[in-house]
Amino acid sequence: MNLNSLKPAEGSIKKEKRIGRGTGSGHGGTSTRGHKGAKSRSGYSKKFGFEGGQMPLQRRIPKFGFKNINRVEYASINVDVIQNLVETKNITDFTFETFVNHGLASKNELVKILGRGELKSKVTVKAHAFSKTAKDIIEKLGGSAETI
Repeated sequence: MNLNSLKPAEGSIKKEKRIGRGTGSGHGGTSTRGHKGAKSRSGYSKKFGFEGGQMPLQRRIPKFGFKNINRVEYASINVDVIQNLVETKNITDFTFETFVNHGLASKNELVKILGRGELKSKVTVKAHAFSKTAKDIIEKLGGSAETI
């Protein structure tokens, strides 16, 4: 070990810019902000989507279509899914809680029963909505389809 090979421990010295501490610091004057323009001013904050005055992407892309604000979204469950639960779990009464517990809907969703597949057993189903075919399939076997 020689005097010329002495160095501080790794990570013990952190060189940081001391901005705005006079010209001798190398970062005085404009304090690394450059000359003029919005970014050199105090209080500047870039707005989301701002592209330096160029027309922003979200404004220059054409808009089309219609978004109905009154649309009601349903979690859809088909009749064949209900039949599968009857066979595997021996359930005959289906309520909203049953669908949530089996991961078919979340607690904040509305449930609609749809008519894909076939049903072989009599069941009682309580849901927010039913398609016409699903209601016919359930009631044809003597079950009941109640709207919540």
